[in-house]
Amino acid sequence: MDRVMAEPPDVWVRLVDDEIVVSLPHSTYIAIYEKDADLPHLTLRHLSEEKDPQASLTIAEFLGRAWDAANAKARELGWIL
Repeated sequence: MDRVMAEPPDVWVRLVDDEIVVSLPHSTYIAIYEKDADLPHLTLRHLSEEKDPQASLTIAEFLGRAWDAANAKARELGWIL
């Protein structure tokens, strides 16, 4: 599992098959992104639906960080520019 340096470093990113999975440790928050060959960007395929009162971020804050982290991973993999 790769740790992505966000502010603060609290989201985890990993590649599972052809999907980028971003999670927030010690919470139920997860976002899964995929790259459609016909699109120049990532697509959010799944986002946790339930609010997690134990999470250190709101779901909106997590989504913003997840998007940034997933895009950084996609650039590292050469999926996007």
